[in-house]
Amino acid sequence: MLDLRQPSGLFFAIAGVLLVVVGITDTSRAAMTDVNVNLYVGGVMTGFGLILLLLARRARKA
Repeated sequence: MLDLRQPSGLFFAIAGVLLVVVGITDTSRAAMTDVNVNLYVGGVMTGFGLILLLLARRARKA
């Protein structure tokens, strides 16, 4: 049976890394704040994707 954590984890990790790269390279900010939203959301998405990948790997070993 296919574990959905692996493809979901890959999606979130790749999308998160792309957002982090955009957050680092792009100088524009959100309209009503000076916070680099792409950088922070990309970091959270990358972390979430890595957690899903680790859980899928742990379930595969068991």
